[in-house]
Amino acid sequence: MAHDIITFIIFMVMLTALSLPLGKYIDDVFSFRKTFLDLVLKPLERLIYRLTLVRMDEEMNWKGYALAVICFSVMKLIFVYAIEELQAILPFNPACLGAVKPWHLALNTAVSFMTNTNWQAYAGETTMSCFTQMGALTVQQFVSAAAGIAVAIALMRGFSRKQTDRIGNFWVDMTRAALWICLPLCIILTLILVSQGVIQSLQPNLHVITAEGNEQFIPMGPLASMLSITLIGTNGGGFFNANSAHPFANPTPFTNFIEVLSILLISAALVIAYGHMVGDRRQGYAILGAMMILLMISLSGTYASELHGNPLLASLGLEGHTAMEGKEVRFGMGGSSLFAVVTTSASCGAVNCMHDSLTPLGGLFPMLLIMMGECVFGGVGAGFYSMIEFVILTVFIIGLMVGRTPEYVGKKIEAGDMKMAVIAVLIPSVTILLFSAISSVAAPGVSSISNPGPHGLSQILYAFASTTGNNGSAFAGLNANTVYYNLLTSLAMLIGRFGVMIPMLAIAGNMASKKRIPESRGTFSTKGAFFSLLLVGMVLIVGALTFFPALMLGPVLEHMQMQAGVTY
Repeated sequence: MAHDIITFIIFMVMLTALSLPLGKYIDDVFSFRKTFLDLVLKPLERLIYRLTLVRMDEEMNWKGYALAVICFSVMKLIFVYAIEELQAILPFNPACLGAVKPWHLALNTAVSFMTNTNWQAYAGETTMSCFTQMGALTVQQFVSAAAGIAVAIALMRGFSRKQTDRIGNFWVDMTRAALWICLPLCIILTLILVSQGVIQSLQPNLHVITAEGNEQFIPMGPLASMLSITLIGTNGGGFFNANSAHPFANPTPFTNFIEVLSILLISAALVIAYGHMVGDRRQGYAILGAMMILLMISLSGTYASELHGNPLLASLGLEGHTAMEGKEVRFGMGGSSLFAVVTTSASCGAVNCMHDSLTPLGGLFPMLLIMMGECVFGGVGAGFYSMIEFVILTVFIIGLMVGRTPEYVGKKIEAGDMKMAVIAVLIPSVTILLFSAISSVAAPGVSSISNPGPHGLSQILYAFASTTGNNGSAFAGLNANTVYYNLLTSLAMLIGRFGVMIPMLAIAGNMASKKRIPESRGTFSTKGAFFSLLLVGMVLIVGALTFFPALMLGPVLEHMQMQAGVTY
């Protein structure tokens, strides 16, 4: 236990220490100041703009920016779907895999990687060729992450600029996010992972004879390069069905720590970059502090629940092993709990243990982190603009309490901004609850659950929370590869991505057009510990209590039945 707590503390310290310089670097990149990578990347950037006919000096209003995001996303979807259907005739297919079938699975996968969700209703090693993994899925992980960063930067410009309708150029922002941020970090992480034993190969599957004399085919592939952007870009898509629990993907406790750290790195740094961009670093620190508090609350809850274990197993004489159900021995309970909480707080979806095997309350916190709106760090870019929703709500309510027009970083929060923020908060919540309610009574929805009772409801809730929240992880007990779930989760992913992104771009455009108001003695400070606590309270009240009745019928009821010795 002491070792786990020390690991948690080191993790928090290292995350903060690394996010500070990276945040400043991100600000330099998008403020077009000189960086140490310009000599290498500037010529490549100019070549890309020449080939794509993009003019770097032409900026967009928020509607043009949103249209560019949507058009690019549609092109990505078509691109991935085409590669999946043509997989059998494309190169780098050592296992001679055919086209991805059925069609609704291929569509679901294309939507999933386009929205940075990476929800997988298939086993990667037996469904996707090396070419599809590299040319379709890995590429989408880069550009979908870059698109999220671009939207976050546009929102930052909205708060930092004044009396203009321009918030940047999506094509330029996305290109810079991919080249200056995602690519260098992924190269570094790939080299670290390969040095620790993560595979990176294009050779055919290995044919071996086991100690028992049985034949076994061991899948090989370009795992390290895909895994790096999977984590750095908070994508979560696994080359293997076992994801980061597979020894080829996560061989040691050291790689486990590095992988967990890499998941939150850009999301934390973007908050720091925001402070630099608006000219007040304490604004970024306040938001980062709120994120850290929510992360620590969730980690404490999950770890404590897993530490206690399942009393039903303890009654069978397995008391010392109850906490390890569904976990890898090489990571232990601490490493598994940390990974489960980080991946759901970051909208990543990579897992190193089976969330379906967590204790009821141990699974509640990861589920709740997704439900709260992808704002506790969240996906790269998406976490920032999702947290800004709650910042706007907090500032507005404070303004009402003190009788002043709400202000944030020198900009008035008006009716239009509030409408967009409320829409961005409500759309994912309504989608999760509505789709879960339908699936809990509809025959196609209920037929896919593997456990009756409250755990079956938890499986359904988690599936729609994960897809709507663009997370991608699963309880792993739900058979999602059906026409019903493939189509409904595809719709949930689209709603979760664009139902938040577009309202936040509207806020960016509105904020950029406003004057900056100097602080006065009556201005409420939004850059201290007190505001961080208020922001935490707003996230818990608005984001968490929305799902309280559903969670009571799912994991909370399951926990009470477990304590009472009820089994199914």
